[in-house]
Amino acid sequence: MPDKQKKWYRLDTAALIFPAIARRNWSNAFRVSATLTEAIDPDILQRAVDDMRHRFPSFFVTLRKGFFWYYLEQSDLPVKVREDYAYPLTFMSRRELLQNCLRVLYYKNRIAVECFHSVTDGRGGSVFLCNLTARYLEMKYGISVPKEGLLRNLTEPPSEEELEDSFLKNAAEVASGRREERSFRLRGTPEPDGFRTLTTGIVDTQSLLDTAHRFKVTVTALLAAVMVESVIRMQNGRLPRKRQHAAKVTIPVDLRRLFGSGTLRNFSLVLNVGVDPRYGEYSLEELCCAVYHQLCAFATRQNMAGMIAANVQPQQLVALRLAPVLIKNLAMDFVYRRIGEGGGSLNISNITGLPLPQIMSDYVKRMEFIIGPQRSYPNNCSVLSYGGKTYINMIRSIRESELERRFFSRLVELGIPVEIECNRRS
Repeated sequence: MPDKQKKWYRLDTAALIFPAIARRNWSNAFRVSATLTEAIDPDILQRAVDDMRHRFPSFFVTLRKGFFWYYLEQSDLPVKVREDYAYPLTFMSRRELLQNCLRVLYYKNRIAVECFHSVTDGRGGSVFLCNLTARYLEMKYGISVPKEGLLRNLTEPPSEEELEDSFLKNAAEVASGRREERSFRLRGTPEPDGFRTLTTGIVDTQSLLDTAHRFKVTVTALLAAVMVESVIRMQNGRLPRKRQHAAKVTIPVDLRRLFGSGTLRNFSLVLNVGVDPRYGEYSLEELCCAVYHQLCAFATRQNMAGMIAANVQPQQLVALRLAPVLIKNLAMDFVYRRIGEGGGSLNISNITGLPLPQIMSDYVKRMEFIIGPQRSYPNNCSVLSYGGKTYINMIRSIRESELERRFFSRLVELGIPVEIECNRRS
């Protein structure tokens, strides 16, 4: 049992799966970062991190293994600021997670926060980063940042809502089904040392919006449709049409807006959207229409409540609750292999709405979001818009770059100029 002298947290409903399915050289983590106008002072950044502990206690935790469940326990160890030393999202080992589930890194004028996914999701991590950056700017420049939007008063304790498992609160009485047709599997030559290649496409946000409006869809739907088209074209070069698989991408949906939640823990679920290319050819306009209407149809409060129930109800079975954590791990791993990532070829995760006070925007010139490759597929995509630019980060654990070449080339064909950055090794 956890030490009674320490604060501990049950894993939220979404977080339960991550320790169970983690494998050697793979852990589910993400990165959010802010690039400032001047070089980072690591000593001030360390003090800013220390000031966050009281206000955001659920981030300063370790992953512990109990007899029945994993849980998060308040960590006595400081989160030490480190210089960014390798590629983004290097492996978080069990040993590291026993010390802290959070990293704070810096490189030149960039602050990066990397977080194990059992702690929170991209939206929660973004709130933490924005508050950390605000505190750093206050300490370095002697300014006062207004506590508006995502920013919190660091002298106040966290609210109960911020620490709650909002899944339990918003589950429907009846669970929706889980079974979906399997999508095309992206494959390639694994990097032998676990290296992650990150390709960033920087585009003008207004140009992206104008193109999405031309197709009468959202930016997320447009990017998903272009990605589906890229996957279809990759299949066309490998398989005859009748042997192809569904071309779908996985879109995480932030449930806070749907349910009015203020939790800083995980509160998102995913939808798999796309088409089956065996039925015929699709124009990009048809793909945009299909993806957009699938998102509109399924990202509703009622449907998502049914999906929440599908995750919550198994936890409440007496047999599962009494089973040792080893048995739970085997069961969750089996379910994950059967249906966890089979419905999509890769994620497109888009964090929207990160408004910063004007005084901060004078110092912050860029913000980004990166999710790592999943366990069973080697490519992933994450998107964040800030300061008139949209940063599209495509990460892969394989050598082949066909997917991002097709994707970004198609954006250029649509009249969206793309500036490319890459950490590719020589």
